[in-house]
Amino acid sequence: MKYLAILAFALLAGCATPRPVGPQEAFMDRLLALCGKTLDGRIASPAVPADADFVGKKLQIHVRDCSPSEFRIPFAVGDDRSRTWVISRTPTGLTLKHDHRHDDGTEDKLSQYGGETVQPGTAQRQEFPADQFSKDLFVCENRAVSVTNVWALEAAPNFIAYELRRPGRFFRVEFTPAGANPAR
Repeated sequence: MKYLAILAFALLAGCATPRPVGPQEAFMDRLLALCGKTLDGRIASPAVPADADFVGKKLQIHVRDCSPSEFRIPFAVGDDRSRTWVISRTPTGLTLKHDHRHDDGTEDKLSQYGGETVQPGTAQRQEFPADQFSKDLFVCENRAVSVTNVWALEAAPNFIAYELRRPGRFFRVEFTPAGANPAR
């Protein structure tokens, strides 16, 4: 009887044990904690001519359209509200896509590019190398320099960072609530 009680306790204790959370699950949980927030951005990479469209403009994201499997995060550059990041779960990891729209809501010809994680990353940082769809799109649109793109997102309490890097190119924007210090 004593052994039955110990076995029953062990089984019940096992039911109360939370399942381990992998880095991608923890990353999505960090995004979920930011859902509903508006964050202001600043360019955190060295200034280069390729960033001219962003310099001196208000950079802002809205973490919204949050679900357990997908986040849609509009990214405004000044009055240009054509960009939305779409972060989704896949059977093997996470994807990041860039959804670009015209003012009338139609999709831009350079849209839906991005990548899928190939490593588990960390709870704070996920990297997305360009997928084959994106490489083909970049070649078709005479932007072959972008086929080696790797995008990264970082998430922490009251902080998101977005990066683009490839040989010869590095761009990073850090977003925090107005007046807040980045907490990483």
